Amino acid sequence: MAKVLMINYEKCTGCRLCELVCSVMHEGVSNPSRSRIKIMKWESEGLYVPISCQQCEDAPCINVCPVKAISRDEKLDYVKVDYDVCIGCRVCVTACPFGAMSFDVIDRKVVKCDLCDGDPQCVRFCEIQALEYVDADRVSVFKKKDAAERLSIAQKEAAALQAQV
Repeated sequence: MAKVLMINYEKCTGCRLCELVCSVMHEGVSNPSRSRIKIMKWESEGLYVPISCQQCEDAPCINVCPVKAISRDEKLDYVKVDYDVCIGCRVCVTACPFGAMSFDVIDRKVVKCDLCDGDPQCVRFCEIQALEYVDADRVSVFKKKDAAERLSIAQKEAAALQAQV
């Protein structure tokens, strides 16, 4: 069964520990700019959104790579980059609709989430569980449950307001 990184941005506090852990895991340095997961911040709203590769089924990065350096790992079902083939043209960075591919200016290579070969360290260190590594078919169940809970809360709030009127 394929697994995916499920991100619940509503839980994210913006601590950026996931970025630090990722950069240490992959680059050996504690530097968020070298992470494969990025936290987009809207400070005024108190909103933090982790952005990571969605491991697209029909991945645009795979489709646009002129040298076929990007492919799908059959075992773990994730999109991977073969650095022995990659020419660093960055067409994949441009093609990614999520902005999840980036270019590491220090190592001069494109980088993206590789799910830490099946043991994503960002998930392991996210204490509030804004990041989870789950079976792909479970994502919609989690999202439906979350939507139902939010709808229930909204209905209760609306009923409480009507009772006050």
